[in-house]
Amino acid sequence: MRVVVFGASGMVGRGVLHECLRDERVSDVLVVGRTPSGEQHPKLREFLQPDITDLSGIEDELAAADACFFGVGTSSVWRDAAEYRALTYDLTLAVARTLARLNPAMTFVYVSGAGTDAEGRMRWARVKGETENALLALPFHAVIFRPGYIQPRNGARSKTAVLQLLYTVTSPAFPLFDRLLPSMMTTTERIGRAFLAVAEGGSAKPIYETPAINAAAR
Repeated sequence: MRVVVFGASGMVGRGVLHECLRDERVSDVLVVGRTPSGEQHPKLREFLQPDITDLSGIEDELAAADACFFGVGTSSVWRDAAEYRALTYDLTLAVARTLARLNPAMTFVYVSGAGTDAEGRMRWARVKGETENALLALPFHAVIFRPGYIQPRNGARSKTAVLQLLYTVTSPAFPLFDRLLPSMMTTTERIGRAFLAVAEGGSAKPIYETPAINAAAR
């Protein structure tokens, strides 16, 4: 299986990359991003591009890929409305439309978030919801992951210092939270395994909430 990963320098993307590199079903991993992933592996190649919407240099490789994991994203907290939409909806759709044109048979997994709703009251939820709907309308096989709380595993780290501190502090108690609140808790490792399960076996449904992500990972 040939896989493309966008956002491998982020916490979730790094977790997915780790699972792809260690899984024997994956023969080739192409990372596309603005900064290096920091990983080295015989089956890993990287395409560094300041503007990741310009994929003209790797179109042949993208056309041959079986699946894409798209983990590029940003928080709405520090962004105004226009900037957040540009970095969430516009960026995602620019990449996705290219991939759908090159390879309609591809599985495209997009990381959204729990509570996403195109008709919701929260700005981020509406923008994410519109992004989901637009992806599901494209001619490739789009699958939406809506995780809740994500615990980093296997060296994955948040780029936001405050969040990483939270993850570090809560890590010892995560197994307890996971047992008490299984519908809300997942890990970067499980998301990576769920991605591979969906990429290899397909999906009968378009949206995976946290329980479905965890079930696919198993």
